[in-house]
Order: sequence, then structure tokens, then C-alpha cells
Amino acid sequence: MERMAQFLCGLDAAVAVVGGKWKPLILWALSEQPRRTSELRRELPGISEKVLVQQLRELERDGVVEREIFTQVPPKVVYRLTDRGVHLDLALRPLGDWGEQNMATISAARAVG
Repeated sequence: MERMAQFLCGLDAAVAVVGGKWKPLILWALSEQPRRTSELRRELPGISEKVLVQQLRELERDGVVEREIFTQVPPKVVYRLTDRGVHLDLALRPLGDWGEQNMATISAARAVG
């Protein structure tokens, strides 16, 4: 029997889903429109294909992203947000707004020390 993860609070559970450098950026890209893996790689410079696939699988496991496979040659795979993923994106938007408002200050503070 699979053991359920234990979380201290809702924020702990949410951070477990979106934690890391790439997951919030993947969700941001998918919030605009469904995308193929290659489109996500172009949209997120610096992410390796291995890391992208791993992060997408984890987001899929957590129910915020779904994968649709089209049977054609060559095979086509498209990722999109689920309803749960759309709600998560809406929850992350105020955090993104805060980041936009404070980006210059954060960058300056990090450049100093």
C-alpha cells in the first residue's frame, strides 16, 4: 500500500507541487495555451529536456498538468493545465505580481551580496 505524503499545512502541500526553479515557469507557459515539449523548451531557455520531462511528469502526477498523445507520425504530445492547474495558476498570480513589483529591489539586493 502506498504511503500518503504528510503535510504540515496547505502551503506546505502547495509548495510541494510547485517547488523548484522550473515548475512555476512551466505552469506560467501552459497558462497561456497548451504546448508541445519543444515549445516549452524554446519558451524556457536553460532547461534541459531531461529536467523538463521530469518536471512535467511530476506536475502530471500531482494532477495539475495533463498530457495528450496524438497518434500520428511523428508522434505529437501536447501538455495543458487541468482544472486544478488553472486554479493553481490563479493562486500563483498574486505572487507573480508581487515579484514584478519588487523585481528591481530583489535584483539590486542580490547583486550586492
